[in-house]
Amino acid sequence: MHRKGVRTMFAGRFNHTLDAKGRIIIPSKLRDALGDTFVATAGLDGCLYLYSQEGWEAFLKELYDKVPSDKDGRSLVRYFMSNSSICESDKQGRTLIPTELRAMAGIEKELVLVGALNKIEVWNKAKFESASNISSVEEMADRMAAFGVRF
Repeated sequence: MHRKGVRTMFAGRFNHTLDAKGRIIIPSKLRDALGDTFVATAGLDGCLYLYSQEGWEAFLKELYDKVPSDKDGRSLVRYFMSNSSICESDKQGRTLIPTELRAMAGIEKELVLVGALNKIEVWNKAKFESASNISSVEEMADRMAAFGVRF
């Protein structure tokens, strides 16, 4: 899926726990596209984002091209850049996410990895289960229609 001009897409939900050394296991279905070396950063809504090297470079380009250099723009860039770390997976897919990032997301034991198009979200399991602000399939369909998404 690494054709020129086509970004890697992630999908699925995977429940895991931290191991005794504080590592997470990246499922092979996600790890193949993420790569052995990737970037973890603070996300939005209380989770972490994992980007492939290619995805991170695309994200940085968008920040550089679209975020103004005013105070708010600098703050936004500072948030993502100061809370990012290059991570590596071992042969079993185990990865140590820095303690500071895990603490930001409240990840202590149970976690959920969610494929979210161009990135993977890493959530504290309880926080993920309470994070949805969509109460029904009908509401979701209405929101998709409002965005112009046809299904």
